[in-house]
Amino acid sequence: MSFIKTTESDSKYNHLEKMSVSELLQNINNEDKTVAFAVEKAIPQIEKLTEKVVERLKIGGRLFYIGAGTSGRLGIVDASECPPTFGVPHDLVIGLIAGGDTAIRKAVEFAEDSETQGWDDLQKENISEKDIVIGIAASGTTPYVIAALQKCKENNVATGCITCNEGSPLATTAEFPVVVAVGPEFVTGSSRMKAGTAQKLVLNMISTTAMIQLGRVKGNKMVDMQLSNNKLVDRGIRMIIAELNISEIEAQKLLEKYKNVRNAINNFQNG
Repeated sequence: MSFIKTTESDSKYNHLEKMSVSELLQNINNEDKTVAFAVEKAIPQIEKLTEKVVERLKIGGRLFYIGAGTSGRLGIVDASECPPTFGVPHDLVIGLIAGGDTAIRKAVEFAEDSETQGWDDLQKENISEKDIVIGIAASGTTPYVIAALQKCKENNVATGCITCNEGSPLATTAEFPVVVAVGPEFVTGSSRMKAGTAQKLVLNMISTTAMIQLGRVKGNKMVDMQLSNNKLVDRGIRMIIAELNISEIEAQKLLEKYKNVRNAINNFQNG
């Protein structure tokens, strides 16, 4: 199926090198302002995908992100932030990138062109029918991602995607596609810009909503967060003070005893 790859279309701006710093920044910002509106139009698609993610996680499945380049890195960022933010196991949300861990920092040549590595990477994680795999590719044409999702479908694994081109091979492959049409980039073809921002926004929406649905937030607080630094310990103490209306010293003792905000609150209330 032929389609117009708008992420590769010519920028609406030209002669960028002749613009002042102020003009460049303002024009980039003007383009960025359009991204949230493009995401808003995709909310019905995001809702269907998120509901499937929640369903899979509730039956003991895992959420996989798979991508290449910027898209792969964004998936890894979102996956890596779930354990410290929501206190979930490190293997509940998993980010995979073409080229492996090396590609997180440096581009691995032609890694995204492999039509077998994506499925191989998923098999190394013992992918099963309980899981769900979200392919991330701004262009919607990345072989590593598309082929992995095709194999998932053959093996009855639920699939979604986040892409920025209508009618792309990835969008037509995924069971639950999310297409955020952000249009041409400020620098032609630089999909790390608007497309990357759009993907990050969608990932935030999916994982945060899923974790709330799984009961990992109380009120509006991250009561299951990992207390991995002094800032988070202080935040935890403030949460306990606000919830229980006790002194800072009492809150600190509770947190030191139970090592978790939710446990500290529950044990105090039930004690």
